[in-house]
Amino acid sequence: MNRLDSSPKLMIVSDLDQTMVWVDHNDKHNISLLKFNALWEAYYRRDSLLVFSTGRSLTSYRKLRKERPLLTPDLTITSLGTVIEYGDSMVENEEWEQFLNQNWNRDIVVEETLKFPELKQLQSQTEQGAHKVGFLIEKDKAPRVINLLSQCLEKRGLDVKIVYSSGMYLDVLPKHAGKAGALQYLLNKLKSNGKAPTNVLVCGDSGNDTELFSTPDVYGVMVSNAEEDLLEWYMNNGKDNPKVIHGTERCAGGIIEAIGSFQLGPNLSPRDINCCKVETINPCFEVVKFYVLYERWRRGEVEKSELYLEHLKSIFPAKGPISVDPNGKERSREELIDGIRESYGDMKGTPFRTWLDGLSSSQVGSDSWLLRFNKWDSSSSSSSSKKKFRGCFTTVLMSSQEKDPKGGLMWMHVQHTWLDGSPSEPQDYNCFI
Repeated sequence: MNRLDSSPKLMIVSDLDQTMVWVDHNDKHNISLLKFNALWEAYYRRDSLLVFSTGRSLTSYRKLRKERPLLTPDLTITSLGTVIEYGDSMVENEEWEQFLNQNWNRDIVVEETLKFPELKQLQSQTEQGAHKVGFLIEKDKAPRVINLLSQCLEKRGLDVKIVYSSGMYLDVLPKHAGKAGALQYLLNKLKSNGKAPTNVLVCGDSGNDTELFSTPDVYGVMVSNAEEDLLEWYMNNGKDNPKVIHGTERCAGGIIEAIGSFQLGPNLSPRDINCCKVETINPCFEVVKFYVLYERWRRGEVEKSELYLEHLKSIFPAKGPISVDPNGKERSREELIDGIRESYGDMKGTPFRTWLDGLSSSQVGSDSWLLRFNKWDSSSSSSSSKKKFRGCFTTVLMSSQEKDPKGGLMWMHVQHTWLDGSPSEPQDYNCFI
């Protein structure tokens, strides 16, 4: 909440499964998610907020992060809006937890739900919480149970909200919980600190996202693969709202589409730009663009051209070590370029991808910038087909080239340090940049 000194220009609040990321489907390459990642880090990270709002528990969310190339959000809302965590360290908001305790008693909820034979099957233990009691229920039985259970709990003096989604999930929460309740709480906190977002975009695909779209003064996108319960809500409640659209693109592609449709900022991802030119110097864009091309070079998806290598010579200084790999080995420009030349296509036909996370840029001189970010690679272990994510904390010192009429940036120095948990098995780092 305190990362930005001023109001965020854009605050994106997105569901995860089937919204930000295509889960349980054959999307091995995470193309739309990687496009969103590149767009966010190039243009939005420095002055906007990213919020993940999911029905998943914290345990389930952490598992997903190990499986998919998700960015680190500024805030995470888990367990259907009953838990709010801040930053990469996932610090829980205790104030929100205490607020939800009003007129809530989990023991009474469990006691009353036991009276309904339709609610015999609980969701997994990891998906239960102090303020969330979740069941699986047949679709045709849900309306009656929701109505009767609401009356029973009201008679017991509780203020609850019952959320039904995806034709099978029924969750009992405190009245003020839910994705919209958590979002409104965060918006009120930002406003009280003088940092109300300029624009808010909410994104979802299922019934537990409906209330997000009813939050006052927000833009909303239902991705093209939205489920029946959310589309039904849209036809009855949202089709006349010009700030809510049903996108034509799936998952993260629909979020990018909405950014453009509502004119909330740049919506052309560096992964979709062939000729990457910008009118003003943008170090964040330059570093994202560089690693997109680096990935495509190693996957053999671009032409093996000496022009590219000559371009590298023009952006790296000729003298002294310019790169330090995560094992501490220094490399000159010539050593680095020779390694990149030899690596062409070495990851062809593999799951190899590269993305950046948490990119920040600080101007350290009139014409110099220091960039910090986590650089991630995904590939397959030589001993196993299991995908592994390998991460480095990276710093890059950039400087404008005074003699370059195009106003390009020079990469003065690059340094990598292994992130905790990254594989330590022997690797060939001749081309590591």
